[in-house]
Amino acid sequence: MTAGLAGETPQALEFFAQLKRALVHGYFVEEDSQSRRLESVAIPGYVFWPDDRHSGNPPVGFGLFRALDGGYELWLAGLEFGRRGGGQGRALMDALFGTSHGKKTWVVRIPRGSRYREAVAHLLEVHDFESVGDTKTLRWFLRRNAPPALATRVRDAVNGQSQLA
Repeated sequence: MTAGLAGETPQALEFFAQLKRALVHGYFVEEDSQSRRLESVAIPGYVFWPDDRHSGNPPVGFGLFRALDGGYELWLAGLEFGRRGGGQGRALMDALFGTSHGKKTWVVRIPRGSRYREAVAHLLEVHDFESVGDTKTLRWFLRRNAPPALATRVRDAVNGQSQLA
């Protein structure tokens, strides 16, 4: 996944444009897959300090949530490379899913080719997510208590029967 973002491909340019808009404005614009209208989508975010004190040290992680059907998708999360292992990933996920947005997060997608795929899957399981399948590049996770209509849409998207906007 990151190899595709390393160059100036159309996908990379679009991804970084969305990321910049999310970081600067708290939303990005995307086309609704059913109506084909452009819509603003809220992207609330958090930064993570391992000591939870903001003690003058820079944060070591972050998470961005994408609004989705009255809840959220954990759209992007990261942890400083040197902080991985030793429980820091778990602490980051606990902190993110402990927020008001995290408590209403129903969907997570992770790149199938990620070397951290299994570790992240384990961390998601702790927060009541289950794998619902793979697409060409992504493994999809759905929270077990997700609203039934959204769960059906996610499963249909994974099975190639529809798109999840």
